Amino acid sequence: MLSPLSVAQLVEITGGKATGKGYPALIAQISIDSRQIIHPEQTLFVALRGAKADGADFIPALIQEGIRFFLVHETWEIPSGLLERASFIAVKNTRDALQAIAAFQRKQFGKPVVGITGSNGKTIVKEWLGQVLSQSYTVAKSPKSYNSQVGVPLSIFGIQPYHQVALLEAGVSRSGEMAPLSWMIQPELGIFTNIGSAHEEGFEGLESKIREKLQLFSECKLLIYCKDQALVSREIEERFDPSRLISWSANPGSDFTVSVKKKEGQTKIILMKLDLSTMTFQVPFTDSASIENITHVIIAALTLGQDIPAIQEGLNHLKSVDMRLTLKPGVNDSLLIDDTYNNDLAGLKVALEFLSQQRPKRSKILILSDLLQQGIPEKIYSEVAELIQSYSLDRIIGVGKEVARLKDFFPDRFENYPSTEDLLLHLDPEKFQNELILITGARPFEFERVVNRLQQRIHGTTLEINLNALTHNFNFFKRQVKPETKMMVMVKAFAYGGGAAEIANHLQTMGADYLAVAFSDEGVSLRKQGIRLPIMVLNPVEESFDLLREYDLEPVVFSPDFFRKLGKYVQNHQIQLSIHLDMDTGMHRLGFEKHHLPELKDLIRSFPELKIASLYTHLVGADEAEHEEFSLSQLRQFMEMKAEVETVLDYKPLIHALNSAGIIRYPEFQMDMVRLGIGLYGVEVTGKHDAALKPVSTLKTTISQVKTLPPGATVGYSRKGKLPNGGKIATLAIGYADGYDRRFSQGKGYVLIQSKKAPIIGNVCMDMVMVDVSEIDAKAGDEAIIYGEQISLKELADRIGTIPYELLTNISTRVKRVYYLD
Repeated sequence: MLSPLSVAQLVEITGGKATGKGYPALIAQISIDSRQIIHPEQTLFVALRGAKADGADFIPALIQEGIRFFLVHETWEIPSGLLERASFIAVKNTRDALQAIAAFQRKQFGKPVVGITGSNGKTIVKEWLGQVLSQSYTVAKSPKSYNSQVGVPLSIFGIQPYHQVALLEAGVSRSGEMAPLSWMIQPELGIFTNIGSAHEEGFEGLESKIREKLQLFSECKLLIYCKDQALVSREIEERFDPSRLISWSANPGSDFTVSVKKKEGQTKIILMKLDLSTMTFQVPFTDSASIENITHVIIAALTLGQDIPAIQEGLNHLKSVDMRLTLKPGVNDSLLIDDTYNNDLAGLKVALEFLSQQRPKRSKILILSDLLQQGIPEKIYSEVAELIQSYSLDRIIGVGKEVARLKDFFPDRFENYPSTEDLLLHLDPEKFQNELILITGARPFEFERVVNRLQQRIHGTTLEINLNALTHNFNFFKRQVKPETKMMVMVKAFAYGGGAAEIANHLQTMGADYLAVAFSDEGVSLRKQGIRLPIMVLNPVEESFDLLREYDLEPVVFSPDFFRKLGKYVQNHQIQLSIHLDMDTGMHRLGFEKHHLPELKDLIRSFPELKIASLYTHLVGADEAEHEEFSLSQLRQFMEMKAEVETVLDYKPLIHALNSAGIIRYPEFQMDMVRLGIGLYGVEVTGKHDAALKPVSTLKTTISQVKTLPPGATVGYSRKGKLPNGGKIATLAIGYADGYDRRFSQGKGYVLIQSKKAPIIGNVCMDMVMVDVSEIDAKAGDEAIIYGEQISLKELADRIGTIPYELLTNISTRVKRVYYLD
């Protein structure tokens, strides 16, 4: 932030009312995300309200983490216990207040601010202008596409006193949104990139959208625009004094007349001013969209006073903005243009032009979804048809209801599918040979799946983690318990092989109450990754006491000796530490047994610095109904032990006993908290709710080579694999070093290739395994599923006499984890 603020200043800026405990510290940071707070003592947390969550729900936990300043809705009832621990500013609307603070901060910046808006190219112009200006200035700019009602304030808070120029983009999707953005950004120099049809449904028409966007520049000194955009030009010139305008055009009569010369992947941009003086710039792009964006960049840099050599040096180092229009190798020597986030006519034109520039010449195919938020369908698709016609496409594949209108224009070249699922069902990659395929569509159509189907396969093994399935499973178990029952989630052993930090972060956003890890190092790693949930450490050791203290980890205490050592440690360091007591009621692994209770009670009295956060026990056989009597006896014994321990406590710790299977089998014993483990990953071991859970992990690899062998040939080490009648084998890029169990050797395991079973032949090798594909039309690069939706972990575990836990946790860290979230 440019200027640290006191609570009194914030009250004046926001019109709010201060309450709670007063703190003299100044606020230097503002956060809306409880997961991304670095300096809590200097941070104001703004509790925004959304459709699904209220930021105020996180305030008690944030106070625990040291945050003392909060901006809240005046309708939120502040719990009395919090008023003595933090300062609160109550306002009518926290988003409006956030914007007011941003507007105040913007006024403290006395250097140039560039405001950028338009339908397309905002982010690219901002990024490229930043790259060019950075040759001469220290530049602040909006991160990524932070151009919304909340993104703009966050961008402004990123401006520091040392910045010499700030670049801020503004995006709107309906009338009435630009006024607050203009109030905050207050640009001195404006850039209107262009106008297109995206979000047109939020406006009465194109003119209305232009006028809305132009509000950003109501007070700016100078505005850069392209005069060749007739509608934009007319609206601008009707509303702004000519002295405030900087126009450019391919035709004479503008402040800059632009001519372009393209050659061998480079473009010369020649600018001629009204006094007929010229300047020439060389750029590493040839498509018209990039040339338009770069022209805006050059003129803005000149206007800001940057000299020509510095501008050219910046242009020499321009990098493509990683947003879309990615060229990728496709199947059968085809090329893919991945434009899976496009959603308007202007973007489609850019993509088609990019397609037309590719060499060598190939058959051109367009895969296009419905264009969402684009206005009147009849008019839009008539324009789409004209656009397609001008680029001479050989084949058009439409996905969606509205795009089917193109059938009338291209009866012989058009085919339509109602959904992406239907397209994928009929999409045969082998029918695409040496083609140039443009895949462009709105985000809801998930066209990345189409790209994946048509993309050239790259050898490698991946474990795909479906975070949507993880969310589904978490919510399933959440519904099995009472609303007040807390949920502890086990993320030990690299989160059952899935990647602890990534999964822990997702659980944190879903509302898990506790995490549990096996060792202190795992907890430290999560803390370093920004995980702030309470973390229970199941197997602490004396050597990790310093880590427990430093990273606020909560150890399990399982014996009198360990309790005594930890108690002396906390007393010597004059600290308090939360601990969890493990009660052994039949597992006979770790934990206090019944005869330990008198000594345990004495220890609790002797070391009050150790706060008992919870008491728990492990059920031995909750998975199987045959152990029900023993499980119930465990639960009864645990309740007796718990009651005795509580006689020496003047507070009530959490009580928990149920694991994933126990949640299903013994819901009446859910107590204060349950522990979710293997169930989160889609394995329901009781068999009662198999269909209710979704598999989270899919382990897949690729075929490295296919060989045809004669009768009598053997395969692999020790000649264990035999093909008496000959046949075909495929070598897969996975082995026991990746975690694929060697017990699957010699036909005990199988994989799926093209949805057909391919049994393991011979022994599993360290980095490879061979499968029999005699009955499958397999080829190098094809995908092989080790486990996932079609091959259950439980079935595979049963084949080699183990449990799903082992298969999940054995996957090596060298296997790439890929996380999906729609």
